[in-house]
Amino acid sequence: MNQTTNTILMIRPVAFRMNEQTAVNNYYQKVLDNTTPATVNAKAQQEFDAFVEKLQKVGVNVIVVDDTLDPDTPDSIFPNNWISFHENGDVTLYPMFAENRRLERREDILDIIEDRGFVVNEIMDYTSAEEDGFFLEGTGSILLDRDNAKAYCALSPRADEELFIEFCEDFDLAPVIFEAYQTVNGERKHIYHTNVMMCLAETFAVICADCIDDKKERKMVLDNLRADGKDIILITEDQVNNFAGNMLQVKGKDNKRYLVMSNSAHQSLTKAQLHKIEEHCEIISSSLDTIEACGGGSARCMMAEVFLPEA
Repeated sequence: MNQTTNTILMIRPVAFRMNEQTAVNNYYQKVLDNTTPATVNAKAQQEFDAFVEKLQKVGVNVIVVDDTLDPDTPDSIFPNNWISFHENGDVTLYPMFAENRRLERREDILDIIEDRGFVVNEIMDYTSAEEDGFFLEGTGSILLDRDNAKAYCALSPRADEELFIEFCEDFDLAPVIFEAYQTVNGERKHIYHTNVMMCLAETFAVICADCIDDKKERKMVLDNLRADGKDIILITEDQVNNFAGNMLQVKGKDNKRYLVMSNSAHQSLTKAQLHKIEEHCEIISSSLDTIEACGGGSARCMMAEVFLPEA
């Protein structure tokens, strides 16, 4: 199985703003004072377009789909939470915590993907779990180690343990389950998505081990990564707050590998950390300040990887 792909689905925002429904447990979101929604969306569009351009420049195949004004989907820029694409032709649809995020699921996006020459065999649909109040938000909640048939998940209000285990059974993956925390006003609170504190690439992993408060769990996660030969690059909670865990490795032209992140993530990393990453692949970074502040997500959240077979 391939761990990286050169095809990415991205959704261009039309009404991006801070989503009040996700802010209840996404502590990375901030209110931008004295900024109109129109200004926020215009800035987000500028950041989005510049980011796409950087990816396309190195040969990443970016499928850009415009969001629609109706229904109202302020977080549509983060498609990796509702859909994932797999090498066997499966497409997975996930149950979402915020009600207005459930509206992001669009059938026409599958048509667009098929029009681009990809094959969809089966839809794995877990969305009925929403009715019972259980959620599992795609590759935000689940970090897939496709090479080693493992899946990592930090449990949270958006990542239910039983649902995650069901997913792993369906896809024949070994589950690696733990809890990850951040300090909010002096209290330890669950990190809402695993991909905020951890990134899995082909030959290395970037992780904030300090977020895993339970020492046994921390050791278990690190042991799993080491057992698979991953070079472990540790980051701090402060760097997590700058989205240094929210990265994705992609393929560009001639199968060259890149680690994609935001400028704030890039700037937060030390020279030693950057050097370690660059031993494995080049870095691409882009300014996502508005998207990060209002959306509470960053570069990785904006990219849904397409692993589907080609027709």
